[in-house]
Amino acid sequence: MQVTFDLPDDVVSQLYSLEDKLPQILELGLRELNAITQIEFSGVAEVLEFLANLPTPEAIIALRPSLALQTKISALLEKNRTVGLSPTEEQLWQSYQYLEHIVRMAKARAFLKLQEIDRE
Repeated sequence: MQVTFDLPDDVVSQLYSLEDKLPQILELGLRELNAITQIEFSGVAEVLEFLANLPTPEAIIALRPSLALQTKISALLEKNRTVGLSPTEEQLWQSYQYLEHIVRMAKARAFLKLQEIDRE
């Protein structure tokens, strides 16, 4: 699909050298926008506060979703499987996926840090 739109000159100059990565940039930007604008998204604040406290790699690896968050995710999965999600629920699901992505990245870096420590 080809899309045409107007952008400020400073944005164009930043994107010019990244032309081959525009689909990825747009996808990541949309995920972040959905996560930020979702009012009902519970769980992200706790995860961000946890990571802001600079926990140990072991604590990051041990991080698990709360029972309440797991219940919400399970309900969305079941509803998606049976009747489908509303647009609001789909946005909530995208937010949960974004949160999972952040946690996975943190866990991967924590695992690498533990490997570095073991080598020393």
